Amino acid sequence: MSSNIYLHPVGLALGPQSESTGDGPGAIRLAGTMAYASRFVLIVREEGKVTHRRVFGLSDAAEALDEPGGTLAREAQVQWANLQKVHDPLPLGERTVRLDQPQVMGVLNVTPDSFSDGGEWLEKPDAGAAHAAAMLEAGASIIDIGGESTRPGGNATFEGDEIDRVVPAIEYCAQMGAAISVDTRRAGVLEAALGKGAHMANDVSALRYDPRMLELVASAKCPVVLMHAPGTGEDLHSLEGLSGGEYKDVVSDVFDTLHHQRAKAIAGGIAEERIMIDPGIGFGKSLADNLLLINALPLFHALGSPLLVGLSRKRMIGALSREEPAHERLGGSIALAMAAMNAGAHMLRVHDVPETVQARNVWRGLRDAALTDFGLLPGM
Repeated sequence: MSSNIYLHPVGLALGPQSESTGDGPGAIRLAGTMAYASRFVLIVREEGKVTHRRVFGLSDAAEALDEPGGTLAREAQVQWANLQKVHDPLPLGERTVRLDQPQVMGVLNVTPDSFSDGGEWLEKPDAGAAHAAAMLEAGASIIDIGGESTRPGGNATFEGDEIDRVVPAIEYCAQMGAAISVDTRRAGVLEAALGKGAHMANDVSALRYDPRMLELVASAKCPVVLMHAPGTGEDLHSLEGLSGGEYKDVVSDVFDTLHHQRAKAIAGGIAEERIMIDPGIGFGKSLADNLLLINALPLFHALGSPLLVGLSRKRMIGALSREEPAHERLGGSIALAMAAMNAGAHMLRVHDVPETVQARNVWRGLRDAALTDFGLLPGM
């Protein structure tokens, strides 16, 4: 039987001193972010079933991590170190993106059926350029350019068409000096994009769709986002590749897939510090699956790579509210962004940049105040 271990931070804290009992910090800093955790659950699963569970804090962490024994205990130690790993800034051309606070990635879709702009930014490059400039002015650290519709039921896109869509957008964003990510799963598109000034790959298939992608990313030495989606062919949302056509446990299944793809990427020559991970909210997942994953976001720091989350305007927002169309989901998008920041997400991929940056700045103000508040400690 195969056994896997998962280290879930479940007790989130405002800072190390807020949970202190007087003999040192009471919480660890999650993945170099402004999020902290004081309580954890160690889970062992065999064939998907929980066979061991231990809740612990900092005071009994060493004992809890050792308890499973053997290779499981060694993996627990690796995940414990990963939870506390401070990630280096991302070098993106002339820009460097720090990961010690949540960064905002602005979405620029250049597809004819985009729900964010109805195809305007593809048909009217001047409008697309103006939108990109506005996102940068509002505080976007990266512009993520996509030329393929990846929503459920989206039309298939040929590689040549995708290149024709993204290249003009990359060129005008490069002229602005933007840090540019290209949202593609095709090596031909990435190669063309890098040649025109893109700096980063955002692969919604986690390098599984196009066998040439891994080698290209490794040779180009560009950062890459590995996103989870269950489909292995054209349909990213298909569950046919899953055992029995369904998740056994969506959180551990997504974690295991990303763990495997991350290890494969590193073995294939991609530097560990150039990898980001994304649990793929909304891709081949039900509303219940998405909610479980969002609540479990702190777990994904145990993989050892910075965490990117795309929650903006997702269909789940309408499902939880009044079935609002995509352009009326700002409130829900901000609520989910706040949840991701509380979980220590390093980057938020969003459509509504000014509003999300404002929310991030207010969130950071609250965190700064908490980290400098020692009023509850003895003698203060």
